Amino acid sequence: MSEYAFSVSVRTQYLADQSDPDRGRHAFAYTITIRNTGEVAAQLISRHWWITDSDNGTQEVAGLGVVGHQPLLKPGEHFEYTSWATISTPAGSMRGKYFCVAEDGHRFEVPIPEFALVLPRMLH
Repeated sequence: MSEYAFSVSVRTQYLADQSDPDRGRHAFAYTITIRNTGEVAAQLISRHWWITDSDNGTQEVAGLGVVGHQPLLKPGEHFEYTSWATISTPAGSMRGKYFCVAEDGHRFEVPIPEFALVLPRMLH
């Protein structure tokens, strides 16, 4: 086990009421659970996302915290939040990274593995 480690799990949902397919707007919610799987308490400081549609159009989003929070997680603790993104095609993906600082001052990045943004009827 690494002293400095967070795990990330993701659930996605298509937001039909926020989407307008005729205008190339497809909205997706994503719920992320971040768990401190390391041995040292650490704080999530910032995030950086790459959001890609099926035409390879990419948006980059970066900033402090997540949904207005910079959670400090002790070993074994978790933080869950829901946010959303829009893409111009019915399918796409997201990937990213979190920048964290442990209570002892050690800085580390947590990769967010790529996950799919897909309309439910497209999953066959």
